[in-house]
Amino acid sequence: MAGKNRERRARIKSGIRKKISGTTERPRLSIFRSNTGIYAQVIDDVKQVTIVAASTIELGKKNLNQENAKDTGKKIAEKAIAAGVQSIVFDRNGYLYHGNVKAFAEGAREGGLKF
Repeated sequence: MAGKNRERRARIKSGIRKKISGTTERPRLSIFRSNTGIYAQVIDDVKQVTIVAASTIELGKKNLNQENAKDTGKKIAEKAIAAGVQSIVFDRNGYLYHGNVKAFAEGAREGGLKF
């Protein structure tokens, strides 16, 4: 069963990545959600470099819930603005836009990122 879900996520992810690409002016904010945390990177796809990254583990959070996801979104926004990034392209990485993913995006918007 795990293989079937993994293939489905890979298919959805590749469809999204065909349409979304980060530039130097508007890098891509990519997230990964596990059962225990949420991880985010701001990526410049032209230079193929990660500008900033943040995670719930970095904040010292042991579990994943909407509050922790929102805090992680605020942290990545703070780091991105310090690195000179104001607007981004949001790559939800195949996850549905609800729950922790939505809370993360709201936190990033509250932190000052535009997308």
